Amino acid sequence: MKITRLKLSSEEKRLLWHLRTNGATPRTELSTVLQVSNSALTKLSRNLISLGLVEEQDASCDTSGRGRPTVPLAISAAGGFAVGATVHKGVLEIALVDYAGGIISLTSEAVGAPTPQAFAQLLEQRITELSVKHKLLGGRFLGVGVGLPGPPRGRDARHWNIVNELPGWRDVPLRQVLDDTLGLPTMLENDADVSALAEYYLNPAVRRASTVVLLLLGYGIGAGVIEDGRLLKGEFGGFGDIGALYPMDQPRPTTMDLLSVLREGGCAIQSVANFAEATVGYEALIEQWLDRAALQLEPLVNSAIAWFDPGEIIFSSPLPASIMARLAARLNRGQLHWPEHRRPTSIGVSGLGGSAIALGAALLPIHASTTVSPW
Repeated sequence: MKITRLKLSSEEKRLLWHLRTNGATPRTELSTVLQVSNSALTKLSRNLISLGLVEEQDASCDTSGRGRPTVPLAISAAGGFAVGATVHKGVLEIALVDYAGGIISLTSEAVGAPTPQAFAQLLEQRITELSVKHKLLGGRFLGVGVGLPGPPRGRDARHWNIVNELPGWRDVPLRQVLDDTLGLPTMLENDADVSALAEYYLNPAVRRASTVVLLLLGYGIGAGVIEDGRLLKGEFGGFGDIGALYPMDQPRPTTMDLLSVLREGGCAIQSVANFAEATVGYEALIEQWLDRAALQLEPLVNSAIAWFDPGEIIFSSPLPASIMARLAARLNRGQLHWPEHRRPTSIGVSGLGGSAIALGAALLPIHASTTVSPW
């Protein structure tokens, strides 16, 4: 399969970004918001409609019934599709999304700890199979994103500091290896960052906030921050690598740590896939872990409040939503230091669960094609 590169003007991208972040909008309102003339807006919209990226929705009248019908413009789901993938705890997860961000497919399968080459070969096979299954062959393929458990070792993102559970992924030119094996240029991003991107695109409440902080509790702990639709990156691409604040030889507020605590307590759990069934009888141990994790996370959340003044704080994890909700509730009842001049924000829990990483990775090519400056 070949990737289609969209060649859009900055004005066209601005129009697409407004529709993506605000939903269907009448032309008259778009003209005002984008500060362009009606004729210029007509030209922009006509080109995007011809490309299949924008569509006209059903006409509507004003509430008085006297107004002329307005025809809102909206992002077209048929504008293309993209693929996202991640591998963690022996599981390969793949997501397909359409141009409007709608979920076409979510799949997962056990793969052990594949090398980057084996991962790319299997991903190529699955992309072809899923494209046939969902009748996407011949459609506009926008690209492949991969969510990685670890930060890059430079802003060029050629090498990555990947977790030890994926031997062979560290100290190699990962982007080149994946590109060469897959036969396609891939977009690589840290798993916390793509989780934040998924939350921003798929959660309207989060998208209304100008500043969003997401904490991902997975292999380790990481953070993704979106400011006015842009992921913060840092000088060398390692923004949000907050796992360094929690030494590896000590208990940490992570999914892997909870599983380890449960196993040490006699639970036979191996992964989060069967968490509810496997942890029956270990509820008290889980509550103890939640108490400790909340205390560990409290100074981190207060630091995020002080640094970023966030409109939304989201916890994301492959752990069951009920576990994360109880963790968030402990912090919301705790000693969070919100400034007096603003309304406190309750910590929320992602409804995407473990799928957030693959979904966010799939949204990377779409995000890059829409924003004037994606990073």
